[in-house]
Amino acid sequence: MNNKKIMIYGAYGYTGELIAREAVAKGYRPLLAGRSSQKLQPLAEELGLPAMAVCLDSSETLERTLRDIDVVIHCAGPFSATAEPMMLACIASRTHYQDITGEMSVYQLAHSMNAEAKAAGVVLCPGTGFDVIPTDCLAAALHKAIPTATHLSLGFDSDSPLSPGTAKTSIESLGVGSAIRRNGEIEITGHAEFSRTIDFGRGEKFAVAIPWGDVATAYYSTGIPNIAVYIPMSPRRAKKMRRMNRFRWLLRKQWVQDWLKRKVDKSVRGPGEEKRAEQQTWIWGEIRHDRRGERKIGRVVTANGYDVTVHGSLAVMEFLLDYKGPGGYFTPSKLCGYELVERLPGSGQIKIGID
Repeated sequence: MNNKKIMIYGAYGYTGELIAREAVAKGYRPLLAGRSSQKLQPLAEELGLPAMAVCLDSSETLERTLRDIDVVIHCAGPFSATAEPMMLACIASRTHYQDITGEMSVYQLAHSMNAEAKAAGVVLCPGTGFDVIPTDCLAAALHKAIPTATHLSLGFDSDSPLSPGTAKTSIESLGVGSAIRRNGEIEITGHAEFSRTIDFGRGEKFAVAIPWGDVATAYYSTGIPNIAVYIPMSPRRAKKMRRMNRFRWLLRKQWVQDWLKRKVDKSVRGPGEEKRAEQQTWIWGEIRHDRRGERKIGRVVTANGYDVTVHGSLAVMEFLLDYKGPGGYFTPSKLCGYELVERLPGSGQIKIGID
């Protein structure tokens, strides 16, 4: 097991560091990598690990570095800018790729590179964290319950605060809007345009649709043509979000985006270990076949999103270290099976029934 080589790129970010520390605790010795040697060195010295600074725009150096690597866990966002060069380098060096993105555009990009990855025998599996392991696995389990379903709704309820990277990704979506999938196509909608009342697992709550990664990935996992993802939100906040739709043009401006992200750098810190241990996440899903009147509800409770990301990424990494199958693009449930979420520390069993 430990003779295989792993790279964690973006290891000095909040989540990258958590993954690196847990990898060492499990007996692995990953190569820590990122753009800044100054930021890499303290963590590498503390953990006794090798480190290498390499920029993603230096494709030849990156490919050369990856030739001896079996699996990359890519943790450096924004993934809309960093995923493509890393995926291309992984395909060229025949290195399996996974990341912790939540950005729909990255899932669409990986899906579009399926043929190239398959020809190289390389697995591309973005979204091996909280986005999208729990919801993707629940979607796959629900699809097994109603294989001919026409509609899928997913959602989650969590008290966990945002990490800096997740907060920045959320800022990028402010100027774009929300999204659903309708009749097989992704449709950009206004913020909080779609709402409903949902019992995620701890009582009914008002919820709104968000541009979560499953709008892309659940379609790749299930083929269901109509998909939406919800989170709880107070009606008052939803009203503010709807007002914000008038200013999406302004929120797309680069100077506004940069200003908001600087505020994140100054004020947002990921939760500590003690805080994470206190938090759980309630995952919910509804699948239905409208014409036949079939409907089922699924739920699963997991640890907080950051611990899911750490343990989920390492579980997929371990799967890929022993992987003998074909290359190509995979969602987590397509690669490892929908039971993946149930195997993660702090997760319960998926339960499907009729509410």
